[in-house]
Amino acid sequence: MKVDRLVGILALLLQKNSMTAPELAEHFEVSRRTISRDIESLCRAGIPVCTRQGVGGGISIMKDYRLDKTLLSTGEMREILAGLRGLDSVSGSRHYARLMEKLCVGSSDFVNGRDYVWIDLSSWYKGSLAPKIENIQAAIEGRRILRFEYYGPRGESDRSIEPCYLVFRWSNWYVWGWCLKREDFRLFKLNRMERVTVSEQEFSDRNIPMPDFSDQTVFPGGIKMKALFSPEVKWRLIESFGLHCFTEQEDGRLLVEEEYTNEDILLSWLMGFGDRVTVLEPESVRAALLDMAQNMIRMYGAYDSDPPSC
Repeated sequence: MKVDRLVGILALLLQKNSMTAPELAEHFEVSRRTISRDIESLCRAGIPVCTRQGVGGGISIMKDYRLDKTLLSTGEMREILAGLRGLDSVSGSRHYARLMEKLCVGSSDFVNGRDYVWIDLSSWYKGSLAPKIENIQAAIEGRRILRFEYYGPRGESDRSIEPCYLVFRWSNWYVWGWCLKREDFRLFKLNRMERVTVSEQEFSDRNIPMPDFSDQTVFPGGIKMKALFSPEVKWRLIESFGLHCFTEQEDGRLLVEEEYTNEDILLSWLMGFGDRVTVLEPESVRAALLDMAQNMIRMYGAYDSDPPSC
């Protein structure tokens, strides 16, 4: 990614007196033109980069310029490293950790200290997740159309998007971008994406609004659930909605009132509690649960005497 490369260039120039554009291009495996653009970006960011032409010339940082290492405490630097290691947990490498270690040449005491924060952003799907993230990063940096098959509640579809942001939220990875099919910004879950490829088709910059990922925006509610839960599932309720999500009744049961956006998701969640939940409202959810229970009775009852073979 461009940000990673800029940090890496800055780290190398701080460690060495001078480097040539071809040396930087070879080190980061990019073109000299890309390095030139990166140097311009560093200059715009206020880094005093100097270039000298001819024999003995090269790219360097102004002689008296130094990063102020007092800006961050040792504890803060360790927390930054923990975050970078969290990104490494989905890439399967130590790329981000090595970037931070390069920046800390001469003051690496925080790297060698005891780690007390460990972030793991990987999932059961790490094997398939890392290549998707790599492709998405490449598409965002290269401003290229991203194509994939998407499996959603309404079925399967082929999508092409202009990717804008790679997002980790709600314990899952997403990509936010302009969907060419819907002609609007959409959020796609990586675990539902397959055959993710970066096309040769480039896209132009557009006015990209900052995504609003607040729960109220993405999950606006609409289905008001009211249900009584057995006290033995209290821990699950706290895990889902927090400590103050229920009101304890005289008989010990826990009254929960929450809003859901999608009825199918709500039904799946309620079914996970079996007979330890009694839905009071809405009536449509009660009726759907009854239909599901009756279908299950018919399905399993038919196999009481002769279970199905594999």
